[in-house]
Amino acid sequence: MNIPNRITVSRILLIPFFILLLAIPFEWGEIQIGEEVLPVSHLAAAILFIIASTTDWIDGYYARKHNLVTNLGKFLDPLADKLLVSAAFILLVEMGLAPAWVVIVIISREFAVTGLRLVAAGEGVVLAASNMGKLKTWIQIIAISVLLLHNFPFSYLDFPFDTIALYAALIITVVSGLDYFIKNWHVMRDSK
Repeated sequence: MNIPNRITVSRILLIPFFILLLAIPFEWGEIQIGEEVLPVSHLAAAILFIIASTTDWIDGYYARKHNLVTNLGKFLDPLADKLLVSAAFILLVEMGLAPAWVVIVIISREFAVTGLRLVAAGEGVVLAASNMGKLKTWIQIIAISVLLLHNFPFSYLDFPFDTIALYAALIITVVSGLDYFIKNWHVMRDSK
């Protein structure tokens, strides 16, 4: 397994620690941010999420720069993104920081695209992530990060950046999903 794929696997291995930080009620105290109160466990989870998300850029950059792009990487990288983002969104619903219906739409798109990738793989075709899909992932990461940080630093400005980012993520998720299916419909059409 090459270095970019190891980095991707490390992102997957960070997910249980991220989940534990948000799912177990650690009593590490709170930080006052303007009028908002941010539990230290949320801050720690946000930092871990941001670190894990940054590895997405690092592994892709390293793989392209050193010509180490592999079919395994094309499969693992979007899978790692989907696992991390899905875990975060589900936990945000549980914490009351994101509406369930938005998360259902976002995760449904991820399942649909994964299904299309599985059909393609059965036909011997590997579908890499599109540029719009990569943009979708980064907008989702920004939305999740700001939600985990309880809208910091925008809470000082009384600006609902967290809500705007979440709905931007919803819109780009739907649009990129439609784009992905339109561009790759031949896989479904020609499937045996």
